[in-house]
Amino acid sequence: MADLAKQLGENIRKRRVEIGLSQDNLALNANIDRSYIGRIERGEVNITVEMLCKIAAYIKIDPRELLPEYLPEN
Repeated sequence: MADLAKQLGENIRKRRVEIGLSQDNLALNANIDRSYIGRIERGEVNITVEMLCKIAAYIKIDPRELLPEYLPEN
């Protein structure tokens, strides 16, 4: 599951950089601590759906596009 958080964080970072937004600007606009944004992007924390939607709104992307592909192990 940690891989999912890491992939999600990488997807968030990639999109943020694509639109030219700094971590500081994202944090300020989304009212999220900048260090927490860094932890999200490094996959160090699991975020809520509410937080995902909040971030997605500020980086102008559908939250579903940020989700990593998940293939459960059997």
